[in-house]
Amino acid sequence: MPTKTLPYRDTGYFSSLMCDYLDRKESLAPFYNRFPTLESFKGQLEEKGKHFTRESRKLLADRLQAQYEGIETSEATQQNLDALRGENTFTVTTGHQLNLFTGPLYFLYKIFSVINLTEKLASEYPDSHFVPVFWMASEDHDFEEINYFNLFGKKMQWTPSWLSDSKDANSHGAVGALSTEGLEIMAELLKLTFGSSENGDKLATLFQEAYSGHDTLTEATRYLGNSLFSEYGLVIVDGDDAGLKKAFLPHAHKELREEQGYHKVTATTEALTGLGYKAQVTPREINLFYMDKGVRERIVRKDDTIYINNTDLSFGLEEFTQLMEEHPERISPNALLRPLYQETILPNLCYIGGGGEMAYWFQLKHYFESVAVPFPILLLRNSVLLVPGKLTKKLDRLEVDIASLFMKQEALRTAHTHKLSEIKIDLSPQREYLKEQFRNLYDVAEKTDASFLGAVGAQEKKQLNGLDRLEKRLLKAQKRKLSDQLERLTQIQDLLFPGASLQERKANFSEFYLEYGDTLFSALKENLDPLALEFTVLEL
Repeated sequence: MPTKTLPYRDTGYFSSLMCDYLDRKESLAPFYNRFPTLESFKGQLEEKGKHFTRESRKLLADRLQAQYEGIETSEATQQNLDALRGENTFTVTTGHQLNLFTGPLYFLYKIFSVINLTEKLASEYPDSHFVPVFWMASEDHDFEEINYFNLFGKKMQWTPSWLSDSKDANSHGAVGALSTEGLEIMAELLKLTFGSSENGDKLATLFQEAYSGHDTLTEATRYLGNSLFSEYGLVIVDGDDAGLKKAFLPHAHKELREEQGYHKVTATTEALTGLGYKAQVTPREINLFYMDKGVRERIVRKDDTIYINNTDLSFGLEEFTQLMEEHPERISPNALLRPLYQETILPNLCYIGGGGEMAYWFQLKHYFESVAVPFPILLLRNSVLLVPGKLTKKLDRLEVDIASLFMKQEALRTAHTHKLSEIKIDLSPQREYLKEQFRNLYDVAEKTDASFLGAVGAQEKKQLNGLDRLEKRLLKAQKRKLSDQLERLTQIQDLLFPGASLQERKANFSEFYLEYGDTLFSALKENLDPLALEFTVLEL
């Protein structure tokens, strides 16, 4: 399938921080460890290999084996689970919220970025084994961010019965523990929506088996990810695990007593914002949540007393320290501390994420150094625009380059009007002619008095403004004349950039799977190069 790549900066959809990082701007070097090239992984392998112990590998492998108990896995995934015990095995990781039915398209792009990078690394470093990992954000509590997906422009939203009894949709604790109750109704609706085609039946069955066949959102998401990607050896990790959290406790204790995360991240954030970049997240004094029985609330310390925000719970400092040791599952890192948790328990070399994720990782480099945990290579995930063949043909007939569709719509209409117009809309030659005439008048004015000089200047401005208005009216008239062609073009742009946003942030994979089936996955697997560091346009 034909592909085209564009520099991220040229798309207009990516932050200056990400664009400057990809351009390897020197001022950003202190905020990351190694830039993502195949060669840079040699140093990362050596650094992580020295740091990650045999005991850590055994704990990780044992806990993942327990998490996968009773789950049918592919041979590739089981081999990777077994390989994690070996000292020459390393991971490449991405993560995502537990969005309903994978959520936006970029869920796929994240995972294929990880899978393809592990294959590149295996070829470059044959003495090591590389495992693609998907980290489920099962401890997040923002239900309203994950309880829907978009299908053909319509919001398919899950509204469980308990939601109507709750004043706050996010007051139920970690989303991973939520019951899938109510999703059987959506499963029936999707059967009708997907239709009776072979691909429609596959999607409806997948949704039903994932959500009606499993009790919690974590279990359903693992089943879904395993069904879609297990042939590539993907290993899915649930961080909401008492055994894994016990390994993180030394960092959690330090966070509780010394507020080290707050001080280090604040200093780094100030350095980043001093360069003109925006802070993605704001650190708190304690970047931990307390989690138990439907509660996930911030931990607040005042002197030697620990309070659980929005509850009546309070503990003495020593009492709470003992509670952490006895019940590590009740400690939950927030968005800033989760990367440290992840890098503590995984033999990880690289984290792959979107621009927003990358931005808060940049705030963490000096914190990682202070706790002596290797900072991973940071890689911006693949971004993709999927262009159905029928739209490619329409663009060809309109003689429009796909890259131009990344423009804002009014700018696109103006540019295309200039291209199609049989008359020249640009009145720049007339402006230059007018300016030349006024230059002669200025010569005359200088020989008279200052008041005449001012009058000439005012008249020049008036005349030039008049030309500007004429040019705008001429452009408007040509847009009316060419309205049919412009409407066809903007309809295509609206289809490819729904809501004036990137397709990958809005559409769900099922829209494309219905038409292309497994070809969609094979096309992404074949065409996404995680180290290309450019935006991909993929014609289906």
